[in-house]
Amino acid sequence: MKALGDLLGGKNFKKVQALDDKTVFFVFRKVIRAQFGNIGAEKFVPDYFAGKTLFVKSESSVWKTELWTNRGKIADLINKEIGEVVVERIRMK
Repeated sequence: MKALGDLLGGKNFKKVQALDDKTVFFVFRKVIRAQFGNIGAEKFVPDYFAGKTLFVKSESSVWKTELWTNRGKIADLINKEIGEVVVERIRMK
């Protein structure tokens, strides 16, 4: 009997891990703390993650604007920390 790797031509396949919203939320908080400090980290609450979109709540319109302005940079930092593109959009609630 042949091994599965032999049938697939001996190629190494990357192990696929399921990425849950808790992991994305943890990395989001870490990135926010690094960018905005502890005060900024208290102002944003990740609400849910679906379809490569991270939905975030904020306590004021000033902080919403700050995150909206930096959303591309924040998404890039989250993806860099995770090691793959998992967040394409950040939406404010």
